[in-house]
Amino acid sequence: MEKSLLTGKWDAEKSTFSQGAIADLVKDVVNGAFRGPLTSSYARDMFKIRSTVDPDQPFDYLFNLSASTVDDEKAHELLRLTLAVACLHAFVQANWTGPNLDVKPSDVIVIFPETSSITDDVLDAKAIAELAYGGEPAYHLAESPTFLRLAQLLINPPYQRIQSAAWWRLRVALVHQQILDDFVALPQSVLSSLDPLMPNFAIHPHIAGRLLLEQGLLEHHFTHDKSAAEYFIRAARATGLQYELTGALGKRTKFQQTVLSQLVLLAESRETEETESEHITTEPPAGNKDVSDTKATNVPEALTLNDDTLLERTEFTSSTPSAPNSFLSHLSPANQPPLHPLDQCILLSLCLNVRNTSPSHGLTSEQMSPYVERVISHPINWSIHTMALLLRSRLESSRTRTVERSTLQLQALIDQMPTADSTTSERLLYFHSIPLPSKWEMERELALRFLSLGVVKSALEIFERLEMWEEVVKCWQSMERLDKAIAIVRDLLEGRKAEAAVIISRGKATSGNHRQVFDSAREAKLWCLLGDLEPENALEHYKHAWSISKETSGRAMRSLGGYYFAQGNFAEAIACLRHAVAINPLLSRSWFILGCAYIREENWEGAKEAFGRCVMIDDEDGESWNNLASIYLRIGKKADNEDAKVSICGARDLKSNLN
Repeated sequence: MEKSLLTGKWDAEKSTFSQGAIADLVKDVVNGAFRGPLTSSYARDMFKIRSTVDPDQPFDYLFNLSASTVDDEKAHELLRLTLAVACLHAFVQANWTGPNLDVKPSDVIVIFPETSSITDDVLDAKAIAELAYGGEPAYHLAESPTFLRLAQLLINPPYQRIQSAAWWRLRVALVHQQILDDFVALPQSVLSSLDPLMPNFAIHPHIAGRLLLEQGLLEHHFTHDKSAAEYFIRAARATGLQYELTGALGKRTKFQQTVLSQLVLLAESRETEETESEHITTEPPAGNKDVSDTKATNVPEALTLNDDTLLERTEFTSSTPSAPNSFLSHLSPANQPPLHPLDQCILLSLCLNVRNTSPSHGLTSEQMSPYVERVISHPINWSIHTMALLLRSRLESSRTRTVERSTLQLQALIDQMPTADSTTSERLLYFHSIPLPSKWEMERELALRFLSLGVVKSALEIFERLEMWEEVVKCWQSMERLDKAIAIVRDLLEGRKAEAAVIISRGKATSGNHRQVFDSAREAKLWCLLGDLEPENALEHYKHAWSISKETSGRAMRSLGGYYFAQGNFAEAIACLRHAVAINPLLSRSWFILGCAYIREENWEGAKEAFGRCVMIDDEDGESWNNLASIYLRIGKKADNEDAKVSICGARDLKSNLN
C-alpha cells in the first residue's frame, strides 16, 4: 500500500493481500477520489475540532490528530499517512493540476455548535497565516490551503513503522516552498531522513528513479545545479534510460535545399515489466508526421506553428545519427520509440539543468529544444505533456516567428486546467517528478509575457486579478504613473481598496468601514512596497513593517539593510542584514550587500564569511568570487604587516636588553 501511494497506481494483482477499510481508503486516494477518505469516520475522528478550544488557537491546538479508533500502531500510522496524502493531493488538485475539487475543508472538519463561527474562510485565513515560513508570506489566494496545513500536521510527527513517511515529508515541503514568496531553507531532518530510503527501494528501479529525481528537483529548486545534475544522471541510470545528444542530417525550413546537420536527442527506455504496464505503444509515428496526428485524446493540445518558412518539426533525412560510434546508432532520428513516462520526466529535468548552467542566449535554447521535442513527440501523460509544452513555450518566447504560438500555447495551458479531459489520478501520477508551476504562477508568467510584448494593460489586468500588488506597481511605474502605484498600496493598507470577496470574508470587521485584516506577513510586505515607492518616508515604512510582522519579516530587514547601505550607514546596514540572513539564509543578494558593507567597514573576516556564503549558494557568482579573492589578498597583507610589526618590536626589545 505504501508503494501504491508513492507511485499513484493501485496494484490489482496484489490487492487481495490488502483487504480492509484502510486498504479501501488507500485505493480511493490512489485513484484520486479524495472526498471518500477525507469524510470517512476515521478522518472525522482526527479532524474533530475540540469544543473547549478557542477558535483563534493554531491548527495543532484545534484538532486531536492522534485520535483514532484503530488500535494497531502500524495500521494507525498507515491511516495517518493515507489522510496526509489525501490532504496534500487535494490541495495540489485545487491549485496545480485541476480539475475543480469536489470537497471543501468544512466537509472534512467536524464543527461543534460552540465553534460554529469557524467557517471555510476562517480556516483558510488561519492556514495562510500559519503557512508563512522563514519570514516569507504564503500566497493568499491559494485555494483550500487548510488541506496543505492538515497534511503538514499529519506527516510531520515521527513514524516508527512506515518507511516512506520521510519521502512524503519531502513532497509536502516542496509543495509548501512553491506557495511562498521566496524559497527558504528546509529543516536538515527533511534531507537527512531520505538517505536510508535508497537501499529499501533499490529493487524497484522506477521507484528508486523517482526518489533520485525528486531529490534532484529539490536541489534544482534551490539552484544547486551541479548537485541536481548528479541526481538526474543517477535517476537515469536507475531506470535504465539511455540518451545521447548528437547530430543528424535534416531540414528546418520549407524552402531549404541543402541538408545540414541538426541537433537531435536520441533516447531509449529499458524494457521492464513496469514499462509494459504503462501500455506504451511500441509503434512509433511514421516518418516526420506532425505531433498532433499522434497525440493522445486526454492530453493538452499542442498548437501548430503555421509559419510560412519554418517547418513544424525538424525534418530528418538521415536514418542514422552523424556520429558513427554512437551507442544509440540503431535509432532513427525521425522514428524513435516512445519513452517510459518517468524517463520523459528525467529528460525534462535534464533540459532545465541545461538552462540553469548556461548563459541565456540562442545556443542554450538550441541545446534545450531537442530534449523538449523528444518528449512532445510521444504524448503519454497529461502533466508531463503540459510541462513539455510549457517549456517549449518558454523557449519560443524570444523568437519573432514563434512568439505568437508561444503566447497562445501558454494561454491554452492555463485554460485547460479546470477541464475534466483527463482523470485526477492521471494528472497526479507524475506531478512530484516534474517542476510543474501552480495556476497562479502560470498566469503570472503569461502576464510577464504580455509585458515583454508591450501589452501592459492586459498584464495589469492579470496581476490585479491575482492580487500580485508588487507586479501591479511595476506596471504603473513602467507607464510613469508613480502616483497611481502609491495610491493603490495606500488604499490597500487603509482599507479603501478591497481584495477579492473571498479574502474580504476571511477578515474581521474592526471599524465601521469593514477594514479588511491582512495576516502580518502580507501587511509587512505592503509597507515595504510603500517604502520602495516613497524614498522620503522609506525608513519609517520599513521600520513599521518590521514592527507589524513582530520582527519576523525578512523583506523588512532586507529593505532596511539596503536603505542604510545607500545612506552610507554601514554599521546599521550590517545589523539589519544580519537579521535578514538569520531569517532566510538562502538569498544570496542579502549576503552580497552584507559583504559589501563589511568591506566598507574594513571587517575582512565578516566580508569573507558573507561572500563565502554567496558562492556556496551560487558557485558561478563571478562578482562574489572576485570580492572573495580581493579579501584574501587584504587578509594576507594584514598578516604580513602584523608579522613585520612583531619582528620590529622583537628587534627593539633585543637591542634594549643588550644595552
